[in-house]
Amino acid sequence: MERQRNMLKYTDFDIVFQEIPDEVTLAINISNCPCGCAGCHSPHLADDIGDALTASEVDTLLEKYGAAVTCVCLMGGDADPAAVNALAAHIRMKGKKSAWYSGRAALPDTIDTAHFDFIKLGPYIAERGGLKSPTTNQRLFRIECGQMHDITDRFGPKKEFTE
Repeated sequence: MERQRNMLKYTDFDIVFQEIPDEVTLAINISNCPCGCAGCHSPHLADDIGDALTASEVDTLLEKYGAAVTCVCLMGGDADPAAVNALAAHIRMKGKKSAWYSGRAALPDTIDTAHFDFIKLGPYIAERGGLKSPTTNQRLFRIECGQMHDITDRFGPKKEFTE
């Protein structure tokens, strides 16, 4: 069942050092996730909870933490990728790198890679593990000149996954 499109909402945020290599990242956890990954580390994010995540709210967070961070990562937002795209463009206009952690297997058509510096794709599959696992199906891409370059190996040595 497809979820109705709503505004993006976020439940919390943190400054993190491991989500995006070489960046001090303001990671914003977005709720209303439609992915339903078994073993999700944040199952509460499937609920439609939290406060509105608008450009104005991002500005407020950047006023408070902007000098301490080099990147803003939207953790989720798969229910409304067009809104994620718009926020990423806003973040870049504010002089920060933008990143998106998506549980989707493929990039939605509504995403313009010109608005992003990093995109993580792939649902969480417990038996394959997350980005640090050598068997992960998830991939982190650095976006350069509109091209997606796989940098997943920055999290550790990877083995090719075969089905």
